[in-house]
Amino acid sequence: MTTFMALRAASVVSVEIDSNMYALASEAVGEFDNVTLLNCDALKTKNAFAAAVLDAVSTELAKGPDRRLKLIANLPYAVATPVISNLVATELPWERIVATIQLELANRMAARPKTSAYGALSVWLQSQCRVKTLKRLAPTVFWPRPKVNSAIVRLKPNPKKRKEIVDREFFHDFVRRAFTHRRKLLRSVLVAMYRKQLSKPQVDEILAEVGLGEQARAEALPPALLVKLANRFFEAIHTPGADADR
Repeated sequence: MTTFMALRAASVVSVEIDSNMYALASEAVGEFDNVTLLNCDALKTKNAFAAAVLDAVSTELAKGPDRRLKLIANLPYAVATPVISNLVATELPWERIVATIQLELANRMAARPKTSAYGALSVWLQSQCRVKTLKRLAPTVFWPRPKVNSAIVRLKPNPKKRKEIVDREFFHDFVRRAFTHRRKLLRSVLVAMYRKQLSKPQVDEILAEVGLGEQARAEALPPALLVKLANRFFEAIHTPGADADR
């Protein structure tokens, strides 16, 4: 796949953690001077890319003002979520992600509220991207065959939606924690989350402002409403005197 991309792209940064596969890939792309091949883990931690990967990508992007980033990958199932989620979290000028991942994960990315697959990942991605499953893949198309079905997914950034998020780091944490107890009443979850910053009456006031009652649950709320709710909590917590009524 790296060879095909090298024929079409201005630059390719390819990451291979396996030394044997790295050696084979080096032979395959040896004739291309637009390929940077790295033998490392793409991730430093589950929440951050490896410095070598970010440096290589940044170097290639800096070679031209109009350069944009596309992630094209057959992602190992164990790292698919952090790789995609972390790229969305960066400020890199990415314009598309096309990846082969586990079908169950693809379903979670595109899931709708009030479904079993809907969760923090669904909200995080859909609040900033257009997510689409392009094709389902049976185990028979791979060697060796996995024990699960796979899918090709495409994500495109949605700048308008992204700008509606006041603070993306806060929003990411808000969604992750809110869905830790997805079926509990949201009021109880939020009171516990921000008990050091806001009083119960303040939490109730914010919920009422966005049109939510005491019976609301995170699993039933669409991404746009969760963005609105997170923004209000961010403003309440970071406004001087926000906890004056406690």
